[in-house]
Amino acid sequence: MSTAVTELIIEVFRLNGGLLAAGDQLVKDKGLTSSRWQVLGAIDMSPHSLPVAQIARNMGLSRQAVQRLCNALCEDGLVEFAGNPQHARAKLVVMSDIGKLAFADAMALQGPWAAGLAEGISVPDLETTIRVLRSLRGKLEIN
Repeated sequence: MSTAVTELIIEVFRLNGGLLAAGDQLVKDKGLTSSRWQVLGAIDMSPHSLPVAQIARNMGLSRQAVQRLCNALCEDGLVEFAGNPQHARAKLVVMSDIGKLAFADAMALQGPWAAGLAEGISVPDLETTIRVLRSLRGKLEIN
């Protein structure tokens, strides 16, 4: 069992590297990178504005890495920092109109790209893979 899990982990690492490289290529003409796109996606998926630390937790990344990305996104006008009524020092990250447009453009590219990537893989296989990956992630989050 541990050999299979180790092989899965290595494959996930390789997949992550490939997804980041492919994502960079996909959105480079939109002025984004995979990392910036991920942060915009985390902001977009939240029902309310979040501080950097919460975005980082949601993404499974360090607060420092997300802070650097948010600072760069702010410099490029894609996000803005807003006051946080819950915490004076932990500003909320809000997508600007420019950021919303860049994210929408990236997502318009992502749909057809993802469909092509999944070609030949059955929906039940994808659903099983999602369940396994979520289960493993859940075990990591407990520790």
